[in-house]
Amino acid sequence: MAMSREEIFEKVQEVLVDALGLDDDEVTEEATLMGDLGAESIDFLDIVFRLEKAFDIKVPREELFPAESVLNNPEFVSGGKLTDKGLAELKARMPHTHLGEFEQDPDVNKIADLFTVSAIVNFIEGKVG
Repeated sequence: MAMSREEIFEKVQEVLVDALGLDDDEVTEEATLMGDLGAESIDFLDIVFRLEKAFDIKVPREELFPAESVLNNPEFVSGGKLTDKGLAELKARMPHTHLGEFEQDPDVNKIADLFTVSAIVNFIEGKVG
């Protein structure tokens, strides 16, 4: 039986609360993992591992958090911003993420803001749906 978005969110919330030592009410759909929830890149491995266990799925890290491979490609970044090619690549790799505002100013320092709780829920929804 397919899980509802609400059920997926609750499990994702639980994973993030455990992984990052937070309270339930801190983990909202709009929250960004790094900015709002204080996750560091080392936490991403733990989060991926916990999501795999919670949902009994395989989550390739670069599928959920593909930004590193994009950022490390000189074709995709110029002057601290993603190029059009870089943006297209990010879009293709992160269909679960809303890039709206980021597209207006694709500053690489803002890329972490794309990793929201909602993006994880969308990603899991696509995997288990």
